[in-house]
Amino acid sequence: MSLIFMRTPRNRWTGILLLALLSAACSPTLNWRDARLGDSAVVALLPCEPDHAQRIVPLGGVPRNLTMAGCEAGGATFAVMLAEAPASQANELLAGWRSATLANMKAEDVQKQPFLPRGALALPESVRISARGHRAGGEAVQAQAVWLSRIGPGGQNAQLVHLVMYSERPMPEAADTFFSGLKLQ
Repeated sequence: MSLIFMRTPRNRWTGILLLALLSAACSPTLNWRDARLGDSAVVALLPCEPDHAQRIVPLGGVPRNLTMAGCEAGGATFAVMLAEAPASQANELLAGWRSATLANMKAEDVQKQPFLPRGALALPESVRISARGHRAGGEAVQAQAVWLSRIGPGGQNAQLVHLVMYSERPMPEAADTFFSGLKLQ
């Protein structure tokens, strides 16, 4: 931008506005980046800087350590979770985890399809769902989620993995990017 253009107050404000618009165009709403889940080999693609947490949750009636990462961007909440369990229980635990998630959101119109990324165990309960439901406060919510399992380090246990995206309206492109970015290294 030339100095001549910036000499009049009107042109100066036009130039500042133009620079601001160009800067905004360079900062996307969904800024995708890899996020490792704890010290596991599971890497998720998240659209924002995630918060990380760990807590003990009952999964299959047994307290298990749940490692989580998640963030909010573009009007959606993105989360990825990981828990370990005996490999012989993986399919049953994935089914229970999915049922509990759908019950919590009072899910309706659930669409289910197989989901088997590279490195995942070929289990019947390795699925992707799309559903409508309600948040705890009663607001309507759309959910896109996957559940899968992989053999953990040492080959003794399975790592159960759950990715979920909650949004006010359907966002299939964001969900596709989120799920396809999962790496089971």
